Amino acid sequence: MKTILLIEDNDLIRENTAEILELSGYNVITAENGKIGVEKALTTRPDLVVCDIMMPVLDGYGVLHIFNQNPQLAGVPFIFLTAKTERTDLRRGMELGADDYLTKPFDSSELLSAIAGRLSRFQHLKPEYDLQAGGLEEFLTDARAVGSLDSLTTDRRPHSVPRRQIVYAEGDEATRLYFVQAGRVKTSKATAAGKELITGLYQTGDFFGYKSLLEGTPHHDTAVAVEDATLLYIPADDFTQLLLRNPEVSRQFVRLLAGRVREQEELLLDMAYNSLRKRVADTLLRLHEQYRRLSPADPGIPLSRDDMAALIGTAPESLSRTLSEFRQDGIIELTPKLIRVLQPEKLRRSNW
Repeated sequence: MKTILLIEDNDLIRENTAEILELSGYNVITAENGKIGVEKALTTRPDLVVCDIMMPVLDGYGVLHIFNQNPQLAGVPFIFLTAKTERTDLRRGMELGADDYLTKPFDSSELLSAIAGRLSRFQHLKPEYDLQAGGLEEFLTDARAVGSLDSLTTDRRPHSVPRRQIVYAEGDEATRLYFVQAGRVKTSKATAAGKELITGLYQTGDFFGYKSLLEGTPHHDTAVAVEDATLLYIPADDFTQLLLRNPEVSRQFVRLLAGRVREQEELLLDMAYNSLRKRVADTLLRLHEQYRRLSPADPGIPLSRDDMAALIGTAPESLSRTLSEFRQDGIIELTPKLIRVLQPEKLRRSNW
């Protein structure tokens, strides 16, 4: 059952409107002025607010301003209810982010239609999107519909990035979010001694470049195409506006990124506490699963020895010795361009 917060200082209008909403199946919380309304919203976050403008203590504009500034309340659909019809009043409400504007007197069908329309906008996002099968386009389209942002100018034109080309360098300003439509991209940092440490490996269906974008800082690492890649660019201002305006979009994007964050945490733990043999085995198993999903017929790992060593955090010579041991045991196959895991279970049992 959806909860609606009704803020109205006129007792008769408040009681009649609350009765209509309750008869329509909504849970209704009422408040006689803006201050009380905000206090009740902080106690129970409503799914939608119907709010009068001209009220004592705190008017409707003030209520909406507080909702926009408070992370707990930001993004709640907001409908103004007022007797004022001047264009300047309507413009001010819309500029503050109001979703709709009903003028008194109104009939019940008009009110219920406006409420149903606003609530339905926030039910379009699905629990998950298949990013490797056109899911990004679907996600952005749904997110735009939910946000009702006509100014969303996401650049969805594919950009071809040749192998070894730098996408962004450490210290560059973060101006966009990146999505890998095809190919692979690595992010890395250089140590004081000049050694490379790979901080992320991104393939079809992955976002990258989001950490600095969300922090509002320059990039902390360098992104380079490991092979010929196709990227989509999502402008920072448009996507940030979308995230801030709509909690549902924010939650969906967090779900898309959570798996990547968890993977990086596990990788750091492996590098800190596990033996080289186990780190190499775990990395081979993880990459094998990733490439098996992309190419079930031939899930070879097309990663150079230098890149794999930088990903694991060891010297290429140490990696080569460990790979040779696994090859001699018949666990993997080594070719000039690929590493194939022949016996995943045996590799999993041998990773101590």
